[in-house]
Amino acid sequence: MQKYFRKIAQITLVLVYLVIVAGAVVRMTGSGMGCPDWPKCFGYYIPPTDESVLNWDKNKTFEKGQVIIHSEALKVAKTDFTTSAKYNASNWEEYTKHDYAIFNVWHTWIEYINRLFGALAGFATLILAALSFGYWKKNKRITILSWLVVFGMGFQAWLGATVVYSLLEPVKITVHMVMALVIVAMLIYIIYKTSETDKIYKASRNLHKLLWASLIVTLIQIIIGTQVRQFIDLQIDIFGEDAKSQWLMNPTLQFYIHRSFSIFVGVLNLYIAYLIYKFELGFEKIRWVLLLLLLEIISGITMYYVDFPFGSQTFHMIVAAILFGVQFYLVLEASKTKSSLNSL
Repeated sequence: MQKYFRKIAQITLVLVYLVIVAGAVVRMTGSGMGCPDWPKCFGYYIPPTDESVLNWDKNKTFEKGQVIIHSEALKVAKTDFTTSAKYNASNWEEYTKHDYAIFNVWHTWIEYINRLFGALAGFATLILAALSFGYWKKNKRITILSWLVVFGMGFQAWLGATVVYSLLEPVKITVHMVMALVIVAMLIYIIYKTSETDKIYKASRNLHKLLWASLIVTLIQIIIGTQVRQFIDLQIDIFGEDAKSQWLMNPTLQFYIHRSFSIFVGVLNLYIAYLIYKFELGFEKIRWVLLLLLLEIISGITMYYVDFPFGSQTFHMIVAAILFGVQFYLVLEASKTKSSLNSL
């Protein structure tokens, strides 16, 4: 089964990225509270498509745990029962995790699809972890990391629940995003270490350090970016969805840091590319890094000067996540080098 292991790891990585994409769409559409409970959605494994399902009515059958919206609050069925002619409060209990009680079918299903991708990715990590025992004698680190990915996905699911219960608290959203990138990094490490290629690049310690620095500043940019996104979400609440030209009025310090820091990120990676090409070191993936950085810069400029075209925020976040993955792979490639050059 080892010959299939790397392919399954690659599929798992794609699924994790799909979860990141789905999460970005959730944020873009403001669907984070589309399912106010977790892991079910309004108490259902498959959420409703019509608000009438969540309304109380006579002679209506409910199962334990199913939710209704009554008097602008969420009520949870205590047991299986059929309603009588009048509402009986003793059959219901208050939902105490939060007081958000709004149903929007689009938000609900966008969030639900996000959770489905998460479940699918979680299932793939379990298969990967089970198969990883085949590497136990050959490389224990692969088995250990494979199981850490499983626990990481479990922790990520728990974080998702806390994000919902906290009504999308900014710090928890940021931690949720960072954890997703940690999972990406572990999967990329597994993919790299199970590669059949023995290619060794020519480089120096300085390049390896520069690649690490580039990876770290990208992570910092992503973290700051999530805070900027939270500011924009607050602006949307104040000015509305249609007042895009006002979303960046009086921006916070994080916005200026994020914008200025992007120049440093670009210059650093251009310098790394210059060294790679000057000394003919290989590392072809630096081209992907430069392309992704260009797309990041273009999407950032577009959001600022063209008032957030549809999908631009989601695109910006997804490209950043892919950039992180490519940079981490470059770091791994540079860790396996001939030290034939003392410095660059």
